[in-house]
Amino acid sequence: MSALRPDWEQTAIWWSVYPLGACGAPIREQDTLGAHHRLRRLESWLDHVIELGCNGLALGPIWSSTSHGYDIVDHQRIDPRLGDDTDFDHLIEACHTRGIKVLLDGVFNHVSADHWAVRQALAEGMSSPGGRLLRADRTNLDGLARFEGHPGLVELDHSHAEVETYVVETMSQWLDHGADGWRLDAAYRVPMSFWSTVLARVRARHPQMMTMAEIIHGDYANLAAAGGFDSITQYELWKAIWSSVNDRNPHELAWTLARHDANHGRQLPWLFVGNHDVTRIASQVSLAGARVACAIIMTVAGTPSVYYGDEWGWTGIKEDRVGGDDAIRPALPATPEPPTGEAAATLRWTQLAIRLRRTHCWLATAKTTVVDCTHERVVWRSEDEQTRWIQTELQFRDDPSLTVTDADGVVFEI
Repeated sequence: MSALRPDWEQTAIWWSVYPLGACGAPIREQDTLGAHHRLRRLESWLDHVIELGCNGLALGPIWSSTSHGYDIVDHQRIDPRLGDDTDFDHLIEACHTRGIKVLLDGVFNHVSADHWAVRQALAEGMSSPGGRLLRADRTNLDGLARFEGHPGLVELDHSHAEVETYVVETMSQWLDHGADGWRLDAAYRVPMSFWSTVLARVRARHPQMMTMAEIIHGDYANLAAAGGFDSITQYELWKAIWSSVNDRNPHELAWTLARHDANHGRQLPWLFVGNHDVTRIASQVSLAGARVACAIIMTVAGTPSVYYGDEWGWTGIKEDRVGGDDAIRPALPATPEPPTGEAAATLRWTQLAIRLRRTHCWLATAKTTVVDCTHERVVWRSEDEQTRWIQTELQFRDDPSLTVTDADGVVFEI
């Protein structure tokens, strides 16, 4: 973790959005020429972010790409399906006016097969300026490495100084525009030494930058120290939450909470029960279970996030096919409208869970101890060095239920 951890990170609660989907941009179909100013649609949702209780907007990729945003063709240009630099600057100003921090999605492990560097490498060879940016793989017919076998994603070569400079300059450019930090996509595929060097260079110019690394599994604490990350995606806890709720298995959650406590010392884990890559929590478990799942991440150390739509109980199943992410990356309405029925109830429970976190903001760095675990319940206690504490009990009888108490009694119950 950076010795220069931003002083605002511990109070951040994020609303995460996949902009291409949320703004209604076409993903695989051709768009008409010119910039479409869809990114401005998000401004109408910023008051919703505040009313929800969040103070951070975590954006998915917004740069010019071939299709889904993670196949970037130009890191220096806003995707014309979303708009242009003016739209980005306008969104940043609208967020900061409301006290909302903005986290960008840095795709620096790979680029689109349509990226200029790939075209140049194929035309002029790996010794060309573009070729020197890319990782070679002789097992592929064109000699270029692909990210996890995806033909449209060509990996960068992080051993080259040109790549280091390219990433440093890209991160700095958008921080200069007013962004507050970066999510580092597929950070697990990049050498930790590369991240450590790059982030030190960027922080020299932007010491209040926050970094969150996408890492699926491993020794989170040591990886954070090696890479210089402020936060790492807590996939272990995400899996334990929905799996335990779904299977009525408190022992899996209890084990993972103990590991979570041991791992968070050198970073603030990115807490989530939904994101752009996984089946919606309300499709993984019951709606009641989804409400409980959201509340759980508000009771332990880390920086919590809510994936857009989860606050209303949206459903969607991720499928392994072309277009298999569409259901979990839908469009937002053009403007917010008051929800009704179960959506309204879920929103209210989400707001209450976030308010619990807001009134106990010291939880960001709390120590969590499992104090009881049986076949039908698990109880954990989170406390800080000043002896402030809350205790959470999760019951697995019929629908899951959760009760949080502190020294003054019950403070949250669902």
